[in-house]
Amino acid sequence: MIISIASGKGGTGKTTVATNLAQVLGNRVQLLDCDVEEPNAHLFLQPTFTQSEPVTTPIPLIDETKCTFCRKCADFCEFNALAVVGKQVLVFAELCHSCGGCMLVCPEGAITETSRELGTLNVGNAGEVAFVNGRLRVGEAMSPPLIKRVRAAADPDRITLIDAPPGTSCPVIAAMHETDFVLLVTEPTPFGLHDLKLAVEAVKLLGIPAGLVVNRADIGDNAVFQYAEEEELPLLLTIPFDRQIAEAYSRGRMMVDALPEWRHQFIELFAKIEQIVKVNKEAACVN
Repeated sequence: MIISIASGKGGTGKTTVATNLAQVLGNRVQLLDCDVEEPNAHLFLQPTFTQSEPVTTPIPLIDETKCTFCRKCADFCEFNALAVVGKQVLVFAELCHSCGGCMLVCPEGAITETSRELGTLNVGNAGEVAFVNGRLRVGEAMSPPLIKRVRAAADPDRITLIDAPPGTSCPVIAAMHETDFVLLVTEPTPFGLHDLKLAVEAVKLLGIPAGLVVNRADIGDNAVFQYAEEEELPLLLTIPFDRQIAEAYSRGRMMVDALPEWRHQFIELFAKIEQIVKVNKEAACVN
């Protein structure tokens, strides 16, 4: 089973939920930190990394001895990663989406591929929990290829938890695509509600069952809860605004370790997700 833990905005407690859920599931689970622009699950799980490798993406390499400067490659590229200026072809590597289309349209066969580094893939273990994260290179904008590389490192024999990037843009879709369940995390504030609505619409488009965790549930107002009820979005867990939880977080400790009474809450959270996924798959088989 693959569960993506996501939120419409940053700072809602998404990583708190992902790491605590991983901790209570132990050797049954692996955590993939796909928030590659700002990975921080390792700060709580303290993994030991056993493997680290650079992740690259292909970019065009122009052989100007073959090029006739016909501009077909530049005209094809909708991301403006190529420009022909006089008798020179300029490649803007950071704009390239690595589709390879420029090679296909070049009538002279003057384009091959080289690569540029996007970031780093790290693999290890945090106790019994298998752990993988990606770290995007500073200044790099193309995170989806690195997220896909992190997901490709998943062990199919374990339950996969994905700590998705915040928001609803391409990196989030890359982290939620082809998962069995999306666990949305929000807070009961106007900003939390606004971004939850965007996240729910994205999940609907992907056709993935979802549930809700409300963090700092006793602040703000009831609008998030009313919205969840209207959307028939199951409320699976509420976490209060609690000094002990905040202190544990600030020290890099997980709730289920600092406050063991929360272990049962997270085990029950997984059981609820498992039941929803089971019912959803049975309904899909009937249809």
